[in-house]
Amino acid sequence: MHRFSKMFTVGAVANFIMVTTAITAFADGTWSKAAPFPEPAEEVLGSAANGKIYVFAGLIPHWRPKGLVYEFNPVDDTWTKKKQMALPSHHVAFTQLGGKIYAFGGFVLPKVGQPSWVPINNAWRYDPTDDTWTALAPMPTSRGAAAAAAANGKIYVVGGVVTPSGSNVTAVSPDQPHSSVGTLEEYDPISDTWKELRPMPTARNHLLLGAVDGKLYAIGGRLSSAFIGLASDTSVVEEYDPAKDLWRVRARMPTERSSLAGGVVNGKIYVAGGEFQDARMSATFRAFESYDPAKNAWTTLPSMAVARHGMAGGVVGDTLHFVSGDVQSSGTGLDVSSPSHDVFTVDH
Repeated sequence: MHRFSKMFTVGAVANFIMVTTAITAFADGTWSKAAPFPEPAEEVLGSAANGKIYVFAGLIPHWRPKGLVYEFNPVDDTWTKKKQMALPSHHVAFTQLGGKIYAFGGFVLPKVGQPSWVPINNAWRYDPTDDTWTALAPMPTSRGAAAAAAANGKIYVVGGVVTPSGSNVTAVSPDQPHSSVGTLEEYDPISDTWKELRPMPTARNHLLLGAVDGKLYAIGGRLSSAFIGLASDTSVVEEYDPAKDLWRVRARMPTERSSLAGGVVNGKIYVAGGEFQDARMSATFRAFESYDPAKNAWTTLPSMAVARHGMAGGVVGDTLHFVSGDVQSSGTGLDVSSPSHDVFTVDH
């Protein structure tokens, strides 16, 4: 490991603490810092389109969705605030196809009563060019904390959290019955139609979904409950082949975790951050690992500078961007959101 002499400073928004970080190069790539996120928040979500990074959603106290939309231009290292999401919601599944960004499901607040998470089946297409949202055919299943990815011209949404079928429970909360699902649904953007496929073997939420060579890889996540203090994290990796409508188990991720971010570069899936809780500890991860589907093997990479969960991830070219999120696991009751914008450039 060696360090470059170029240094730069990032200011923490809330308390004006200044952090100085060097650009650091490793055999696998280079970590650096980009312009900090202007409006730090937990549970932000990311995607990339047309050479830019987009950050969506965010939560404020009492589970109120922020509905953020920000655009980052890597060329001039600047953020631009866009119009709010058409439907402010949280734990939405985002992915990109054909220069457009697609958003599926998530949670909203109930119209009356105590704050909780109401699963929705809304589907949207966001056009970054003119900053507009278009409503699409709704998902067959209302769910939040699912994951989405595009492959072979179709979009796949997998996993998530639902309320019990046949019950009068309408919202997800720590003291109400709810469950994770392995539900897999395919969206055709040309016909604006949905098809239900073979469910994922390991029902989970807060997972990552990556697509490589036409196949999907469901990585990590949270078992059982939607809430980290009540659930168990997993390191399970399962591969889905759309051509055969079949799943198989692959090599486990080195670090079991949920609420993670990542992306695909050069046929490998990169996974960063996440959170964990049990009776002894409440923590976020700096962990950064890559999965090579061709070798069915994981590589542990140099960690992120700032550990956090619920951050946005996106890929432009050979760079992975990890934006904002919380530096502590959920439930502190404190503002622990970070403006940090970490960039990893993959070596060729």
